[in-house]
Amino acid sequence: MRIGILGLGRIGAFHAETLHTLETVDSLVVADPYADAAKAAAERFGAEIADSPEALLAAGVDGVVVAAATDAHPALIVAAVKAGVPVFCEKPVARTMTEGVEVLKAVAGRDVPVQIGFNRRFDAGFVAAREAVRAGELGKLHTVRSTTLDPAPPPAAYIAASGGIFRDCSVHDFDVIRWVTGREVSEVYAVGGNRGADFIREAGDADTTGAVLTLDDGTIAVVSNSRHNARGYDVRMEIHGFADSIAVGLEDKLPLRSVEPGTAFPAGVPHDFFMDRFAAAYRTELTAFTEVVAGARPSPCTVEDALEAGWIAEACTLSLREHRPVTVAEVKRG
Repeated sequence: MRIGILGLGRIGAFHAETLHTLETVDSLVVADPYADAAKAAAERFGAEIADSPEALLAAGVDGVVVAAATDAHPALIVAAVKAGVPVFCEKPVARTMTEGVEVLKAVAGRDVPVQIGFNRRFDAGFVAAREAVRAGELGKLHTVRSTTLDPAPPPAAYIAASGGIFRDCSVHDFDVIRWVTGREVSEVYAVGGNRGADFIREAGDADTTGAVLTLDDGTIAVVSNSRHNARGYDVRMEIHGFADSIAVGLEDKLPLRSVEPGTAFPAGVPHDFFMDRFAAAYRTELTAFTEVVAGARPSPCTVEDALEAGWIAEACTLSLREHRPVTVAEVKRG
């Protein structure tokens, strides 16, 4: 098949490299506002260059990957759907939930699949955790713990445009909690602080946060996030039930140091970057998209799925600002 890529920054170039190696992908068509980025991709992967999104969508592509800046996501998703081209778009759907809802309305009822990029749904550990929960191996759940700790903050310009740590970082935890447990979040209570980079505080954001989520069956989920984790990139989940407990990310590249006497775990070099931690998941995710394009499966992460995680992020943002519990229903009402 022939796949288009809109946006060739860090993640777009990474996706281009992955798609280039998939047996089902015969050719790539690329577009980027920066001509040098498109030229580099063309030279490296033998891709065809389109001079605009419109030209790319008219170039006979079977599917399109949107890896452009967040502000461009809504228009590019809708344009692809209107052109009848299946689309994969990195999260978020849009910068604001209002825009996201408008995208949902625009694509609803159209027979063109949209897949939003939440890569943890394709990580082997998270897949195994979901299967264990769905098979009843843990019994009734009572506690979930989900962690995302970055080794260092992104640049100040990124933070200023990110929408905040809950919308940019924690949203991955929110999505995978819903996906693994099969439950919805009903209420949140969030806290946060700044003890690191001044530019995060100046942007009105927090560099370290915690959130307690109450799921609709009474299960408690605790989410921990930080922009500062000197030992590496730490993504983990624990799921505790009345019959058993399991963990995702408890492996030798875990960026945590045990001080227990005689303990050599973890023994590997810690993960230090999200592309390292989730390299296999990204490949599986894009392979899944080619199956969506081929009509072999439905979208594994719809616009509606992505918006549900976004509403949880909105509730946490409001909870932190107002120092109170917030229901997801409240933020959906506006």
